[in-house]
Amino acid sequence: MLEALFQRIEDKRDDLVALTQELIRVPTVNPPGEAYTPCAELIGNRLARRGFSVRYLRGEDTPGDSARYPRTNVVARYAGRAPGPCVHFNSHIDVVEAGHGWTVDPFAGIVRDGKVYGRGACDMKGGLAASIIAVEALIEAMPDLPGAIEISGTVDEESGGFGGVAYLASKGLFSPPRVDHVIIPEPLNKDRICLGHRGVWWAEIETHGSIAHGSMPFLGDCAVRHMGAVLNRFETELYPKLAAKHTDMPVVPEGARSSTMNINSMHGGQPEGFEGLPSPCVPDSCRMVIDRRYLIEEQLADVKAEVVSILDDLSRTRDNFDYSIRDLMEVIPTMTDREAPVVRAVAAGIRDVLAKAPDYVISPGTYDQKHIARIGHLHDCIAYGPGILDMAHRPDEFVGIDDMVDSAKVMAQASLALLTGRI
Repeated sequence: MLEALFQRIEDKRDDLVALTQELIRVPTVNPPGEAYTPCAELIGNRLARRGFSVRYLRGEDTPGDSARYPRTNVVARYAGRAPGPCVHFNSHIDVVEAGHGWTVDPFAGIVRDGKVYGRGACDMKGGLAASIIAVEALIEAMPDLPGAIEISGTVDEESGGFGGVAYLASKGLFSPPRVDHVIIPEPLNKDRICLGHRGVWWAEIETHGSIAHGSMPFLGDCAVRHMGAVLNRFETELYPKLAAKHTDMPVVPEGARSSTMNINSMHGGQPEGFEGLPSPCVPDSCRMVIDRRYLIEEQLADVKAEVVSILDDLSRTRDNFDYSIRDLMEVIPTMTDREAPVVRAVAAGIRDVLAKAPDYVISPGTYDQKHIARIGHLHDCIAYGPGILDMAHRPDEFVGIDDMVDSAKVMAQASLALLTGRI
């Protein structure tokens, strides 16, 4: 039975490549959220022709949603001929900007040396195409399957996922009993199962000062210098503390097994962008955005307290130090149990298709599993898909054709096991 299923997927190799090219040629660049609707319709029209019921759901009133840039998601469902569980494949359709350094057209979907090139080829239109081919082959081979299969193409994962998976989860589309198992075809390498991700806290810190003439700075109070004191305390106290923390989570790469914090941006003084000379002013404001990634062994309240305690101490010990802090985003770490049904099903597929044991990993950053767990309260969820993670967001991004075919076989076998209960 599996041999016949795998042969169907092999026979669809050219279709898989063509579908990947079609998806790449729709430039769904985020921000601002270009071409979401045409891409969703490309997916929906194809699956409707194959017997799926299709819904388009706009993430209204979510960040970035507008008449010009609607946050259009597509959810397609194939209902089997008997009751049973639902297996859902979720892929984001948005891609980051192309950037510079390409040697090929980033939106042409060029095929060369066994690879499909283009922005989003790896992250994650190749994975989306592989999941569609896997499901189509499975339905053709076994039309009497029990349960249901869903495919979704969702938006804004690259900017937090609030107009996509978070919105759909809030509407109950990622909750039991509607959905039982979720596979997200992110590019984690075809022999890896990603169980979850670290936590994240983004915040904006602002130091306050007093404006004055730049020739008489003693009459003002420089907010940038106050921020310099914050940075100094981070360097001498916080960063060493973070580096000393280690997790038992199998996070890749190795450096991400410690807590980390990135200074995402900093700005103080007069607005940027003016090409003339600045006026001589003491800056009365300096803002810094921090991107703190934390471990499953840590508590979010403690993560925040480490930063706030430094700021409060500066308020007590540094003359005229005044600050404010604003939360931008917070996500708790998540890690699916290795014995969960979806993990065991995909692991068996990797062993059978690739003839090797899978690696179990945790992502250093977050992806849409966070919303499925947090809002949908569905924890039988993993990321698994083709593509080399290191190629994501880079010039000359590509996905290997053999990798897509192999991953499609793993996805089809895992779906069959989950739908029939033969795990």
